[in-house]
Amino acid sequence: MSLLSTRGLSKSFAGLKAVENVDFDLPEGQIRALIGPNGAGKTTFVGMLCGRTAPTTGSVSFDGHDISHLPAHRRINLGMAYTFQITSVFANLSVDENVALAARRRLEGPEVATHVLAALQKVGLQDRLDQRAGDLSYGHQRLLEIAMRLVQDPRLLILDEPTQGLSDSEIDAFKRLIRGLVPQTTILLIEHNMSVVMETADMVSVLNFGKILAEGTPDDIHANADVQAAYLGTG
Repeated sequence: MSLLSTRGLSKSFAGLKAVENVDFDLPEGQIRALIGPNGAGKTTFVGMLCGRTAPTTGSVSFDGHDISHLPAHRRINLGMAYTFQITSVFANLSVDENVALAARRRLEGPEVATHVLAALQKVGLQDRLDQRAGDLSYGHQRLLEIAMRLVQDPRLLILDEPTQGLSDSEIDAFKRLIRGLVPQTTILLIEHNMSVVMETADMVSVLNFGKILAEGTPDDIHANADVQAAYLGTG
């Protein structure tokens, strides 16, 4: 069964079709990568999934229920969590205080500290509990934001360019982290780093000019001539 799906999802800005008639199905427990060239409509598409952007036409469903008109915070309460390209940590708070704020959406009392530490251990920031979030490197702020989402125990985790700013060793750790989250967590990964896509994704969807160009396994997508011409640069 699909945990997340869209039907005929479209968004136009002043007559320009950023996303056009997209049918998309993400089965529960899968890691799906969404790739495509800059300007393909990925950010707009994800914004509609998360409730930050209202669709022009079409629908978004989560766990079998139409959520097209629900605001972002209601979708979070249903079990969706997401990070975006621009980090949204609280710079003046400590690392653990950032994660604790997110944890208190669903937890209280001693459980908060326990789950905060567990989330920080998953992303490798457990030794930076008291550090001011604004003093972290950009890559570590990305990891902190992922911890803030993981502590909410989401059913669906949407990650937009999560490895941007990470070192090679941190990217390797991120790959292990992502694989370890399934099948309890379903993941939609918007990513330009093709090694991350090839090594973590079960399936890949390619968006180009606001439309789904191709879908398949990483090997299928890598061998697809249309994808090579439009995105991978080998056509």
